[in-house]
Amino acid sequence: MARELLLAGHLIDRSGMPHVIGRFGRDTMRDVAIDEWMAASPIYTKRMQRLLDFEGDTVETIFKGMQLDVGAPPEFMDFRYVVHDDSHGEFRLDHCGALMDVEPMGDDFVQAMCHEIEDPTFDATAMATNPRAQVRPIHRPPRIPADRTPHCAWTVTIVAEAQPLPYPPQAEQLADSNAAHLPLAGPPGDLPTDDGWTDYAASLDPDLTMERFSSATLASVMDEACLQGHLLSRAFLLHVAERSTVADALEIGAKQLCGIAGLTTKRLARLLGAGPDLDGLAAVLGVHPMILPRSYTDVRVERTDHGDALIVSLDHGPGVAEDDGLTWPAI
Repeated sequence: MARELLLAGHLIDRSGMPHVIGRFGRDTMRDVAIDEWMAASPIYTKRMQRLLDFEGDTVETIFKGMQLDVGAPPEFMDFRYVVHDDSHGEFRLDHCGALMDVEPMGDDFVQAMCHEIEDPTFDATAMATNPRAQVRPIHRPPRIPADRTPHCAWTVTIVAEAQPLPYPPQAEQLADSNAAHLPLAGPPGDLPTDDGWTDYAASLDPDLTMERFSSATLASVMDEACLQGHLLSRAFLLHVAERSTVADALEIGAKQLCGIAGLTTKRLARLLGAGPDLDGLAAVLGVHPMILPRSYTDVRVERTDHGDALIVSLDHGPGVAEDDGLTWPAI
């Protein structure tokens, strides 16, 4: 389930960016992508570190955060990590699902994603752990030859004498949002904590699977993964609005939300074996990233007394309390 929720967050751009391209062109799409990831990534990276108690300033800490990032959903993105020491490491993508999506669109789109977007956004992710961290390519697409593997490879180096990178202004702006200030989720009291890890204080596990965490801890990770999506979508909406109008951002945001909501619903239904009935719908809505975490969205899904209908209610929680209305719950 956690893998599906991380993938859902990653697919936010797949749903929203075609509308940006159609309205404003490829260059604006690139610029919005840079701004949204530089806004959201430093915030949710530190939140996950605090949640799982692995804060630090080393390359290993950076890699742990990337393993739990909507930008690198496992299986869709096959990241492989090697830590040489506290200040040096490498990662490669043996398979990049994002590249598989973009390559058919041509080298200009590949260049935009793998060079123009990744250069500043990888650094923004790393600097949340250490502002002197530098992420640099060994090789990356466009692929020559066309079937080159791994799809890309990068070094991560903490350069002690380097000037620290400033905190991204995009993240400063997003840090004022209700999503960024939401308290970390605590482990649910009705789930066990003794059936797996309760933190990620152990050494980096290059083959980390979500099943290593306890049931209660995993529930908290799932809430936080969904909040990553809300942070990313709010950043997307803010930076579309900056380039156009709030009305345009809301229109594109509604299309983005419909796309990701429908696709994710189908995937979750298959995962849960949910049937085409009220029980199946309730099961899917209970774990849908549009609705989680409930502490942010304040959405309730309840059966009527007679059990013949579902009532979905949205109260005035943090997700609808932003003055500009540029959030999924508000839309």
